[in-house]
Amino acid sequence: MAVAIKMPKMSDTMTEGVVRKWNFKVGDTIKSGDILAEVETDKATMDLENYEKGTILHFAINEGDAVPVDGIIAIVGNAGEDFAALLSAAPAPAASSSNEKTASPAVEAAAPVVEAPVVNTNSSSGSRVLASPLAKKLAEAKGIDISSIQGSGENGRVVKSDVEQFKGGSSLSKAAPIVGKESYEEINVSQMRKTIAGRLAESKFTAPHFYLTMEINMDKALSARAAINQAANSKVSVNDMIVKASAMALRQHPWANASWLGTKIRFNHHIHIGVAMAVEDGLLVPVVKFADQKGLTDISNEIKVFGAKAKEKKLQPVDWTGNTFTISNLGMFGIEEFTAIINPPDACILAVGGVKETVGIVNGQIAKTNIMKVTLSCDHRVVDGVVGSKFLNTLKSYLEEPVLMFQ
Repeated sequence: MAVAIKMPKMSDTMTEGVVRKWNFKVGDTIKSGDILAEVETDKATMDLENYEKGTILHFAINEGDAVPVDGIIAIVGNAGEDFAALLSAAPAPAASSSNEKTASPAVEAAAPVVEAPVVNTNSSSGSRVLASPLAKKLAEAKGIDISSIQGSGENGRVVKSDVEQFKGGSSLSKAAPIVGKESYEEINVSQMRKTIAGRLAESKFTAPHFYLTMEINMDKALSARAAINQAANSKVSVNDMIVKASAMALRQHPWANASWLGTKIRFNHHIHIGVAMAVEDGLLVPVVKFADQKGLTDISNEIKVFGAKAKEKKLQPVDWTGNTFTISNLGMFGIEEFTAIINPPDACILAVGGVKETVGIVNGQIAKTNIMKVTLSCDHRVVDGVVGSKFLNTLKSYLEEPVLMFQ
């Protein structure tokens, strides 16, 4: 008996999937456990495992097409079996998103050729020139100073033929016409980008954001990092130190490690920190779980593994779920300060700028110093200004005196 294989829900936020590659073709025999296809979800490209046995009778969508969760993607049964009834009962598939990463052809043929109009100056002569209206228009169009033309009409009036036969003399400056084509290209939105857009729009327009910015002196943090890297096999980054310091600060300020649930506020006893990472199609946020209980080198190694998996789109749902607080760091791109949109269900996200070498007052003296700006975005339904400020001050104390993180 023919059966329909449907698109499974492969992540908690998945609403549709794109079949990137079929591993079999119509007419092939498959069994339970075979990897039928590669499916792009909103988070990663994942293997679609088959649980049916039989012959592939039909593929409902092509490679590159999107289909909603529970939509039919293939029919499996006995060779030659009629499966029309299964398809007729199924809803229409979602619109194709094929060639998602390939720009559609630039639209040029339909775009008009735009030529900049030529603007002529008035005659340099102050005397009045007798000329027919048609001759004036023609001279203007040709960029000719009409006062330079000897008229052949009555009383020396310049007529059309005079302009047409004019060979030399003074002419008005005429810019070369600028001719160009209007063109553009459009690309289909990836599953990841669709989800990012939806979740961030929901967060921004649902959670009442407010922002707190603080400067942190990073002199001792940089010295501590250099000492750690000299002694340890694994290299620790400034971001690793921020993750550790944030986790320890959250232990003291549980309101910043909370979630808004509508009629309840959830205070998380565990501390799972999401670390935003840029990938080709957008942003992924793998989670360092129990970050307050891990050492700096452990955090560093875990984030490096996440980074490699994110670039290859190999992160799995277990890697990106469970965050209670998020950190977004753009310092490595030369950004000094920015605000970030809260990553649901968190109540806060920390936006981290780059460490900047500057001149400041150190121990009462003007000296070279290193400053880093951080901005905490808060959901005002959960976190008040005082709570956010206390969290930032505790974070500042850990980064300005890193030895406190090792007690």
